[in-house]
Amino acid sequence: MRVLVTGAGGQLGRSLVRLASARGHEVAPFTRTALDVTDGTAVSAVLAEQRPHWTLHTAAATKVDLCESEVAWAEAVNATAPGIVAKACRAAGSGMLHYSTDFVFDGGKGEPYVETDPIAPLSVYGRTKAEGERAVQEAGLERWLLVRTQWVYGPGGPCFPTAILDKARAGEPLRVVEDQRGSPTMTDDLANATLDLIDAAQSGVAAWGIYHAANRGVMSWFDFAKLIVTTAGVDAEIAAISSDELALPARRPAYSALDTTKLEVAIARPLPSVVDGLIRFLEAGGLTGYNASARRGM
Repeated sequence: MRVLVTGAGGQLGRSLVRLASARGHEVAPFTRTALDVTDGTAVSAVLAEQRPHWTLHTAAATKVDLCESEVAWAEAVNATAPGIVAKACRAAGSGMLHYSTDFVFDGGKGEPYVETDPIAPLSVYGRTKAEGERAVQEAGLERWLLVRTQWVYGPGGPCFPTAILDKARAGEPLRVVEDQRGSPTMTDDLANATLDLIDAAQSGVAAWGIYHAANRGVMSWFDFAKLIVTTAGVDAEIAAISSDELALPARRPAYSALDTTKLEVAIARPLPSVVDGLIRFLEAGGLTGYNASARRGM
């Protein structure tokens, strides 16, 4: 199967390229510099030339707070570009898997969100991602999948766990919010789950449509920070603070855990836990000095 990946230089894109290649797929990776997804002419030309069986659209404006001040940029990348890619996929006969976010929800439900829950974004980022979802659904694609995920981190670049460990090892003070809850999700687990979902949908086992994907386990960012340093065997003092104290420009949902039952039924397996994903992330980066087999019982 020939797979085209947009945003191939990002955290999720890198995992998809590596893991799809390991499965024997022919992968055409396009980084942000290689393909401007907001350029309809360029996108159509690439899809027409590559003729992929599937296009995995990971490219997005993910700097949540920057989106609040750079609204035109967020709208172009998150709201408009998914429709551009979807229409090019339709013309080229490609299926499309589009990634979205828990930020389309307001966090007021108090329990994990299912795919049919109404969306109510609180931020420019969430609003533009919701508009991108709608553009994909309205593009007239025969084969499409939309995967919402959250709190993504992965090997090969800066992310929340590496930031926490860098500060901890440097002896810098750590202040982490405790009033936002969700599921930290490792990119390799997300990539493998969505590649399995494509297989299930193509075989008729799973329906086209929206799915939620995240590692199992719900916690706060404060809880995750403590888990990171404990699992990595690093001594650190971490102070719990509120979102109001952090005073970031974009509002975040207070509870945005995602119910992954629909996806797990489709791929016939449970998703890995947050702890398991973190252990494999730390091992891949050589960031641990502990007995991993012992930690897996946590």
